[in-house]
Amino acid sequence: MLRRVCLIIWAIVAFNTNIIAQINKEFKVEKTEDFSQVKLNFSSYKGISHIGRDHSGLPIFIEASLAKVNILPSFQYSVRNNILSATLDHRNVESESLGKSITSRLFPSSNDDFDHDWKVGLNTNFLYDLNLNFGIGRADIDLSNINVTKCKIKTATADVVLKYSKSIPNPISMDTMSVSVNMGNVEANGLNFSNAKQMIFDVNYGNVNLIFSGDMSQATHVRASVGAGSVNITLPDTDTPYIVKVQSTAMCRTSIPHYLKSIGNKTYISKGYSAGAGNLMTIEIDVSVGSVALK
Repeated sequence: MLRRVCLIIWAIVAFNTNIIAQINKEFKVEKTEDFSQVKLNFSSYKGISHIGRDHSGLPIFIEASLAKVNILPSFQYSVRNNILSATLDHRNVESESLGKSITSRLFPSSNDDFDHDWKVGLNTNFLYDLNLNFGIGRADIDLSNINVTKCKIKTATADVVLKYSKSIPNPISMDTMSVSVNMGNVEANGLNFSNAKQMIFDVNYGNVNLIFSGDMSQATHVRASVGAGSVNITLPDTDTPYIVKVQSTAMCRTSIPHYLKSIGNKTYISKGYSAGAGNLMTIEIDVSVGSVALK
């Protein structure tokens, strides 16, 4: 009897502890001043993050579901020269050890391992300059129906999934799209919708998978570099003007489709290549150890 009572008490304590550990927070900006541009700095040391269009009408609306919290996120914003600058920073007081970080990266069991869930909502009526930093976990970023002038993504050991799910082009010219990952994978789909002048994908350890499903609207320079891992690129139709330059070592396998013409020095051009094309795409690939596959 005593044992049963103890088990019931333990279950109640464990249940209440779990409830206490789960905290839901909202961070938002009401448009009370005149501005059309938004500069967002978002930083989370751990979690699953979802960034995309929000229908609240607010320039920024962030929802957080936090577990095992040792410090709450700090959020602040100001308006100056018609630009809204907002910063959300979630730091870890009990810093992750290097060994634990690598173990989480190599042997993940479920999304629950990352403790926190973030939803970052953006609005179609503003221009965004995004600076996104992630520690451990995963970032799902859908830029459909969002006006992005610049997008910088940096992670420690988090995977990045970047897409344009609605297949709607960015209505404005993006200066730079940059993704930098220490250990993890990058999946990017529909990059032709980004309308970016420059795209940079830099991974120390991991894989870069890029998909171009159509023509670019302007000349674009794409650079993909991996220290150890692979670069896999699905190219647009061969009538699209593009040139591919590969830099690799003897420890890197390379697969080039037959329809690309080699012009020497590991450089290949499409059937529609023209040096003066207004929408020429220049792709530079650099892999030290691993593989390169174009298709």
